[in-house]
Amino acid sequence: MSWTADEMMTIAAARRLHDGLSCFVGIGLPSTAANLARRTHAPGLTLIYESGTIGAKPDHLPLSIGDGILAETADTVVSVPEIFNYWLQPGRIDVGFLGAAQIDRFGNINTTAIGDYADPKVRLPGAGGAPEIAASCGEVIVIVRQSRRAFVDRVDFVTSVGFGRAAGDRARLGLRGHGPRTVITDLGILEPDPGTEELRLTHLHPGTTLAQAQEATAWPLTAAPTLQRTEPPTPDELQALRALT
Repeated sequence: MSWTADEMMTIAAARRLHDGLSCFVGIGLPSTAANLARRTHAPGLTLIYESGTIGAKPDHLPLSIGDGILAETADTVVSVPEIFNYWLQPGRIDVGFLGAAQIDRFGNINTTAIGDYADPKVRLPGAGGAPEIAASCGEVIVIVRQSRRAFVDRVDFVTSVGFGRAAGDRARLGLRGHGPRTVITDLGILEPDPGTEELRLTHLHPGTTLAQAQEATAWPLTAAPTLQRTEPPTPDELQALRALT
């Protein structure tokens, strides 16, 4: 059975979510991957959306955080201040799942503006709850298609802090969570170097090469000493994903 690069990316992201975790989900690709995980190998995954829904179990992908299907299928619905002040900021949520318009070598995310903030080339949707998710969740997973436009040496605007500008910046800034431990793309998987916290390639998806990943990255992308291959999608994973989308 054949698959697309986007399907491989989404399935690889879903595999990173385990049963019993709580996951703060962003709309778009993160929501697709999180809902796929819940429908396949992680039925006990608790999905939390910014609108205040905890334990949402939508039977189709929500169009936004305000989609009624989230509240209708949730275990409970709380206020937005409670989601942030009680659940997120004290570190009670295991995983934050985010997208990005730009991401740099230290996992900093831009969803605010391309170009100069005061006079941007493109004004993006903005921060939403992403800065708090990136700061306070136990860890962050980012899912984004890999290109030189998205994988930049330095983001034009830091909407959500990854690892700052050097190892130790998260601790210096007092950020609770461990930051972006995984960045999943349509070409492979990047993870922070244990020493420098700069993102490096750890997995290549089937049919892709290190040269392709490096060409799609605007900084000198390095590979882990043992560069692994992502397992191809299974028929069951593809069937579940296609039924969801």
